[in-house]
Amino acid sequence: MKVLVTGGAGYIGSHAVRELILAGHQVIVLDDLSQGHRRAVHPDAIFIRGSTSNPEMLARTMGLYGIEAVMHFAAHIEVAESVAHPKKYYQNNLSNTLNLLQAMVDLKIRKLVFSSTAAVYGEPQTELLEEDHPRSPLNPYGRSKMMSEMVIEDFCKSYGMHATVLRYFNVAGATPSAVIGEDHRPETHLIPKILKAALTSNPEVKIYGTDYPTFDGTCVRDYVHVVDLARAHVCALEGLNNGISGTFNIGSEKGFSVRQVIQSCEKITGKKLIVKEEGRRPGDPAILVASSQKTEKVLGWERLYPDLDTIIKHAWQWHSSHPEGYADILPEQEFQFYQISN
Repeated sequence: MKVLVTGGAGYIGSHAVRELILAGHQVIVLDDLSQGHRRAVHPDAIFIRGSTSNPEMLARTMGLYGIEAVMHFAAHIEVAESVAHPKKYYQNNLSNTLNLLQAMVDLKIRKLVFSSTAAVYGEPQTELLEEDHPRSPLNPYGRSKMMSEMVIEDFCKSYGMHATVLRYFNVAGATPSAVIGEDHRPETHLIPKILKAALTSNPEVKIYGTDYPTFDGTCVRDYVHVVDLARAHVCALEGLNNGISGTFNIGSEKGFSVRQVIQSCEKITGKKLIVKEEGRRPGDPAILVASSQKTEKVLGWERLYPDLDTIIKHAWQWHSSHPEGYADILPEQEFQFYQISN
């Protein structure tokens, strides 16, 4: 299939592009590179620098390449930033999704895989979150994603579209070959922040909140390997081709506390970290752990890398070999690098 991937130069998007190409699809990447990296894009994908904020470009690109399905990753994702700058999140995550959906309707493109988040659930009411758990997000990021889900539901009902929504929990890791990985500027995610600290002479990490109602007082999260998450998108696309759509959690069904993640990072890196305790951050629920039973049964998804140590090991291989991220790869070497390492 000819698949448009918005945000395909980003962390998760670039891994999904890789898996789509491995599965035999033709991929067109649309990314404005405000957060993504050109060198993360698979050399067999067609790359277009552009934004979902531009309806004319969206329509022109979809028509030119005969797009048959869309994977929509382009979004802002930081909870704290969304609290400080809600307009930015509603503009990019919600308004631009409307642009994309309208372009799909105009060109009669019926298949969409949408990147959503566990943040739509808010404070959990059950030990394992299932897809029918009430949506009650705690921050503008989660609300922008929930509203996008609702808009997608309405478009499907009104225009005959078919969409699969994938709600991610915490994503980490890199390709086992360390060909692509996580490179956010600035980095706010726990595992890469710890691993980047381990590369310095002053390996200090902070714990935000030690008084949560968890077994060790720190937040508990569900971690999934980025390659497994990318493979879930391919499963979702195959499902759409077979008439299967809906909303699915992508997680591991097991939670790890911040302290446990730090301990695993110390074991993998061989570095002793300096831990400093800070107060809670606004909008952080105590526990977020997914039930992925529906995803496994309906989409046939299975995890290749379910172990936290393996996730951190692959992330460490990326960060330790690319301490400056994609900046370590010279422009004239980028495609050769990808082909050798892939």
